Amino acid sequence: MRHVRLIRSSTFLWAIAVAAALALFVVGLFTFIYWKLDDYLIARSDRMITTQIHFMADLPPARRVSAITDHLEQDSRGVQYAGLFDAAGNRLAGNIDRVPRELGLDGAVRGVRLDVAGKPAVRGPVVRAIGKHLDGGDVLVMGRNVDETREISTVVGQALALGLLPAFGLCLLAGAWLSFRAQRRVEEVNQRVQRIVAGELRERLPEGSADDSFARLAGIVNGMLDEMETMINALAGVGNDIAHDLRTPLTRVRLALERGRTQAATLEQLQDITDKAIVGIDQSLAIVTALLRLTEIENNRRMAGFGEVALDEILREVCDVYEPIAEDKRVGLGVVIERNALVWGDRDLLFEAVANLADNAIKFTPSGGRVELALEAEGDTALVCVSDTGPGISEQEREAVLRRFYRSDTMRNTPGVGLGLSLVAAIVKLHGFRLIVGPAPGGRIEILARIGRTDRAVTRRSRTLVHADAD
Repeated sequence: MRHVRLIRSSTFLWAIAVAAALALFVVGLFTFIYWKLDDYLIARSDRMITTQIHFMADLPPARRVSAITDHLEQDSRGVQYAGLFDAAGNRLAGNIDRVPRELGLDGAVRGVRLDVAGKPAVRGPVVRAIGKHLDGGDVLVMGRNVDETREISTVVGQALALGLLPAFGLCLLAGAWLSFRAQRRVEEVNQRVQRIVAGELRERLPEGSADDSFARLAGIVNGMLDEMETMINALAGVGNDIAHDLRTPLTRVRLALERGRTQAATLEQLQDITDKAIVGIDQSLAIVTALLRLTEIENNRRMAGFGEVALDEILREVCDVYEPIAEDKRVGLGVVIERNALVWGDRDLLFEAVANLADNAIKFTPSGGRVELALEAEGDTALVCVSDTGPGISEQEREAVLRRFYRSDTMRNTPGVGLGLSLVAAIVKLHGFRLIVGPAPGGRIEILARIGRTDRAVTRRSRTLVHADAD
């Protein structure tokens, strides 16, 4: 069964097609060579016998007989023919019995059949011959057998058989080997895919060391599998995270309502319990809304709203929105615009990303600290940096903070659902930008964006650029 699949494989069939095409090409090439060589030999024979007949015609009549005899005696191969006839057609010398009827005596070379003197009355050979009237009424006929072309055709046929058949067999062997090799690779890929389907998400396709199309395809598929593994691993814990984060506010709501039903003695107490229940429900709704928002962004449903976005305007608007919140917490908030920059993206999503970063920075910066929004641009790259004087993010948590519902142990008591940075990461990924989490102490998160169109440097900067405490 495996041999049948091998023979029916497209690689083997293509090898047969290529071998057949090669055979046809070689046959055509040899045919062309034979045809050109045959024309060359015939033309050479025609020139030779034309030269010979002119030489014989120029000899004195007394020397022609001996010259013809010497000419034929020197022909060891027996391919030369000559005949000297009188006006009545009687043979005077040579090995031609009589003048061929179809041979014109006009000095033109023709292919005729000669009757050879001294041989049985059978059909003579077809040769290239020329006839000419001589002075005194004699007729001279010269001929040459061009059977060399038949010999050449035999040699060409043998060379074709000896060369083409091994080549055709080699093509078939190469096709069988390539087909077997391709089937083996496909079988290996199939086995690994089956293991992946069975749940072994760490399994990858074999790429090999050769830089061929199959290896490049395997590399692309492996990259896709890496992304899928990351997403599946992330989704595997999302259910538990959602249940954990929703259980806490819902449990509080239930306890508050149960306590209110049994303990509330006045309308004011009942209203206070109801307000606490509403806060818990709002927190649960915030989690669901954030998850839906995150799913919408990750599914690339906002690509249609892309256009040119001025990053400097977004930073100023975010600063204006969060300035009152920062003042209430006694945290300084400033914006630094080094140069205006236009990028290609969704303005609302980019505003949401910067706003989330600013909100986190203000939330985790202690009273008396400072938060700064900065925009730098160089060449075709823009850098949006949100820095603060808070505790920052440790090196061990730089990747973890981008996961859904992740909350640092030191920040468990801080309000939030753990989806802010996940939302920022999804927006940055949608735009093809890069998100960089800076090391502690001090918080610093950067968005590295490619500029679609850059205005000239601002004639008047907002103020002198001030770097954050964290590098």
